[in-house]
Amino acid sequence: MISRIAIVGRPNVGKSTLLNRLAKRRISIVHDKPGVTRDRVTVEVEIKDRIVEVIDTGGLGVTDEAQLDLDIHRQIDIAIASADLVLMIVDAKEGIQALDHEVAKRLRPLDAPTLLVVNKCEADRDEDSVAEFWALGLGDPLPISAAHGMGVNELLENCVELIPEGGEHSERPALRIAIVGRRNAGKSTFVNALIGEERVIVSDVAGTTRDAIDIRFEKDGIPFVVIDTAGLLRTAKLKDSIEFYAQNRALHSIGRSDVVILVIDAMHGTSQLDMRIAREVVDRYKPCVIAVNKWDLAKDKTSTEEYEEYLTRNLPSLSYAPVLFMTAEKGKNVTRCISLVQSMAKQANKRVNTGALNRAVDDIREGPRPRVKHGREPKIFYATQVAIMPPTVALFVNNPTYFTPQLKRMIENRFRELLEIPEVPVKILYREKGKKDVE
Repeated sequence: MISRIAIVGRPNVGKSTLLNRLAKRRISIVHDKPGVTRDRVTVEVEIKDRIVEVIDTGGLGVTDEAQLDLDIHRQIDIAIASADLVLMIVDAKEGIQALDHEVAKRLRPLDAPTLLVVNKCEADRDEDSVAEFWALGLGDPLPISAAHGMGVNELLENCVELIPEGGEHSERPALRIAIVGRRNAGKSTFVNALIGEERVIVSDVAGTTRDAIDIRFEKDGIPFVVIDTAGLLRTAKLKDSIEFYAQNRALHSIGRSDVVILVIDAMHGTSQLDMRIAREVVDRYKPCVIAVNKWDLAKDKTSTEEYEEYLTRNLPSLSYAPVLFMTAEKGKNVTRCISLVQSMAKQANKRVNTGALNRAVDDIREGPRPRVKHGREPKIFYATQVAIMPPTVALFVNNPTYFTPQLKRMIENRFRELLEIPEVPVKILYREKGKKDVE
């Protein structure tokens, strides 16, 4: 069992900056605008050879522009209640504010220990600069600069002394699932239904989710990490830098996932944005499930067969991806997604011996032959598998430039069929002796 550390405080004191510092990468969106963080943003970090879950929260006392104040505060309450240690962050440059006293009052009765962290102490870290924060009644204030890393190691040493033992490295890595799609397709509703709790805020307000939120959970003893992401918008419609960063986080989550779930609103169908997501998925060679949400509203107007044909026409690059029809709000068909994801991960991890690969090569050679232009006949000699996730095949040929995009697609489709991995992408490296790989 790993320990949990919750980071709380009023808006704009540097909570997200500290989370990113501990994670050593950009997890939460950092912005001067108050109230950017809405959901609980979690990340597993290594602290002194122990794995700890750190939770970033929304600002206590924030007035949200989308009137999600109650939802944000409920997420903060859950984070505090589940934490083994709470870090209250205050701002050294602004000094004690009335809202700091309100936050401290809320934390003092807790059973879990609380550390008072004075952030933004870049210029002066002597005791006089933080002395006023003793008035909050939370013990010795710890001066740090989350932006520059000053004092963070000392903070971590204090954390290790206060959290329970445990948090060893797991021998079984969690399967990472990215949930992507347009705004209001039902991604967050789907995530909550999948893990069986209200983990992320669900609202009719477009753009509720901003950060890419990693959520660890288990099904039948198997660990998963589901990544809820911001809904994508056309670039021309992005209102500000917050939305820009949210979009980048969403697209980046595709790259760090093992399997992608593309959520489509059954009533609105596909759009250019869905095609853009499909391109990202294909370009990164990620297995993908197309989850058609709100099916209860569409099933009387069309059949599953007709809708699958529609998806094949509109998202041809993902024609091999399995399609799941569901109603996330009612939990219908949601859990089946897990078995699909596991099946695709198994296919993507499949290793094929050289004999089976070369039998597939023989079959492809004996199949339809492409039209030859100017004597440039493409020839395949043999193949070997060089990697998994995705299955990667080195194909030794006479000249990679003789293989047209259409021929490459045909070869990839045939490999999927012949190697019995029909639902995942196959990455093929076309090699000529003495030359660099060509994909």
